[in-house]
Amino acid sequence: MPGLFIVFEGGDGAGKSTQSRLLVDWLRSQGREVVETRQPGGTKVGNMIRHILLDPATGAMDPKTEALLYAADKAQHIAEVIRPALDAGKVVVSDRFIDSMLAYQGAGRVLPDELLAEIAEVTAGGLTPDLTILLDLDPAAGIAALTSRDRLEQEGLEFHQRVRAGYARLVAAAPSRYVVIAARQPVAEIAAQIQAAVQPLL
Repeated sequence: MPGLFIVFEGGDGAGKSTQSRLLVDWLRSQGREVVETRQPGGTKVGNMIRHILLDPATGAMDPKTEALLYAADKAQHIAEVIRPALDAGKVVVSDRFIDSMLAYQGAGRVLPDELLAEIAEVTAGGLTPDLTILLDLDPAAGIAALTSRDRLEQEGLEFHQRVRAGYARLVAAAPSRYVVIAARQPVAEIAAQIQAAVQPLL
């Protein structure tokens, strides 16, 4: 069976981790071999980068430095986890991918689109998800739901609103690659909508 690459995207507090786990369980019940992963992290190198990026003790960071660290994590992740799994015919379910960098460091940090596009191209090497599931949520509600906040989650509401707008622009540019789901619904209803979107790809 061919490999399948599914990515969850969205703002903080939207429920990506919960829905990712539910989808992985469902896919395994369908007889598919699944690799569940997240970014940043998911590799030894990536976990070290994750700590630098998300630990509030890291403090302020130049936006270009932040973008390049995220890119380094993703490049390692692709080489070590994603491509080998896809080549082996597995389903890869990832909590975040390139779109997070475009939304957070591009729209959120207001880095030039051309710079982020170039970084993304070098990082991904043409790898694109078969489906990106965007869980859309008002940033004020998402941040309020968090019990603790990492370095990016501690940014102000305007930052997170720019991130949401960045995601909306990505969807508008390539709507066939996305399914957008309102995140303020019962967990089971969201899971059912995701399964309906994934089923044709199986």
